[in-house]
Amino acid sequence: MSVDNRRVRSSAPPVRANGRDEPGNDAAGKNENAAVSRPVRRRPKNRRAQIAAAAANAFGSLGYHSVSMEDIAGGLGISSAALYRHYPSKYALFQEESLRVGQAMAESVRLPDEAAGLPPRQQFQQVLESLSAVTVANRASVTLVRWEGRYLEPADREIRAEQQTVVLDALEGRLAAYSPDLSNSDRKVLAISLLSVITSIADHHAALPTKALVTLLVSTCFALADTALPAPGDIEPTPQVEIPESFKHELLLRKGVELFHARGYPNVSVEDIATAAGLSAASAVYRFYRGKSDLLTAAFRRAAERVSSAIGPAVAAAGGPREALDSLVEQYVAGSFAERELTFVYYTEFQHVPPEERAALRNVQRLSVDEWARLVRQVRPELSGPQARFLVHSAFALVVDLGRSFGTVPIASRQRVTLLMQTVLYGHPAGN
Repeated sequence: MSVDNRRVRSSAPPVRANGRDEPGNDAAGKNENAAVSRPVRRRPKNRRAQIAAAAANAFGSLGYHSVSMEDIAGGLGISSAALYRHYPSKYALFQEESLRVGQAMAESVRLPDEAAGLPPRQQFQQVLESLSAVTVANRASVTLVRWEGRYLEPADREIRAEQQTVVLDALEGRLAAYSPDLSNSDRKVLAISLLSVITSIADHHAALPTKALVTLLVSTCFALADTALPAPGDIEPTPQVEIPESFKHELLLRKGVELFHARGYPNVSVEDIATAAGLSAASAVYRFYRGKSDLLTAAFRRAAERVSSAIGPAVAAAGGPREALDSLVEQYVAGSFAERELTFVYYTEFQHVPPEERAALRNVQRLSVDEWARLVRQVRPELSGPQARFLVHSAFALVVDLGRSFGTVPIASRQRVTLLMQTVLYGHPAGN
């Protein structure tokens, strides 16, 4: 019998003692009803996985140093104490998710036993599809693998490097079977290019259905694999522009970018920048910049404007979209070679730009990508808008990844990087 039924049948007045309702009266019945109807909250069985996913999204969007355990707990609607029951620290979360994704990618490039008898092209395709599928499934966390790995502790960084080696060795092995005439150095360049295209999806928020995205990534990788690279040429050293003593703001900008590139933005102080620029005190920096975030913003504006300002003149001077794209590619590669540190920092430190500046910079970047994508679609009308944007982002990332992998080694000369970037955009080696 329910509590409500007992109350309805009883006509006795409520019993009071010292003016208070006793158990069995109306107030007590209401309390009992509330207790009966209140849902029992149970801890989700997959809470640890939910925490890992939330942390990956937060780290990917804001960077490891900009996220706190309170931020992650708040996003899940739980207390910090509940979060600490699963993970003892923010680093434990970061380490586990980084190495988990790295291991998933390493496992994805191992061919199953039943694929041993397949032709080289089918084996290659199977590896590319598997790696692409894992990358798409872990898109938020792949950012940790691409850009945040330098914040791992040395032992964990070594594990992550081993995982990366497994992936690159597998890609080189499939390339060797697919194109036996490739030299060892060419295989290394192409393997980095393939991995760059696939993991570049972590650098932006453009959307495509999973199947369509995997198909696009794999077809782009085959276009790169079919590229006949020109002979390695000598890389002409980029002349270092001397900055006059009176241009302290420019010197501070250069030294700041160099330090952000070498150490990561969170590990650089205003004092470090002042010392690198030959200034006697950190206070001298504030005559030119309000702080290191202001300096970082100035660097980002320069990088964004370098890309956006080239579009109009290139289109106006070109006889068609293909010619305009070729011009833009050459300018982009030249600018990246001239300012390698700035190009890298532009990809790794965006989350540290002040929020009020971030929106404006994102808008400039979006408009630039849209203009490049419009030209790509004029050359390749079979592509959709999202597909073209994915390819533009992949082409940009390719230049950055080749630069940080090979630096000034001749096997990654401007001519080669330009050809590979064109291949990503056109879907086949340029000239074919």
